[in-house]
Amino acid sequence: MFTLKTGTLALLIPLALALPASADQPMRGAMDFSQMDQNGDGAITLEEMQAGPAAMFANADTNGDGNLSRDELIAAATLRAAGNIDRMLTRGDENGDGMLSTDELASMQEGRREMRMARMFKRLDADENGSLSTEELEQARGGMGRHDDEDGARRGGHGFWRG
Repeated sequence: MFTLKTGTLALLIPLALALPASADQPMRGAMDFSQMDQNGDGAITLEEMQAGPAAMFANADTNGDGNLSRDELIAAATLRAAGNIDRMLTRGDENGDGMLSTDELASMQEGRREMRMARMFKRLDADENGSLSTEELEQARGGMGRHDDEDGARRGGHGFWRG
């Protein structure tokens, strides 16, 4: 039993730390739209976006000395981890007991995999007819990981798809 709990915690803690923020729930410790929109005009400029990291640093620098101590870094990381864990529980606690079972964790992973596949299918289905044609797959293969540099040269690609 101890091994199962240890294994679950070993899986859960890195997962919680790595989870991205949900679009509908701002991450604790991160800046939300209103914080980034410094002039309150309802839009974020490049300058306001670029100022974001400095503002996040200032939020973490609780004693205002211009440095982040170990304790300040731990406090900032703890806020982020707590927010991620709260989101995990909100999304995955199917029976509402305030805990995640191994089955609930597996269900969360399966759900994310299905969402990724659905997004990929939607991007590939150029004519939006609900199926992928040979042409659509060839189009996808030809463009995977490739992009034009400023000089117009093609760069990137994956494996045998490189051209």
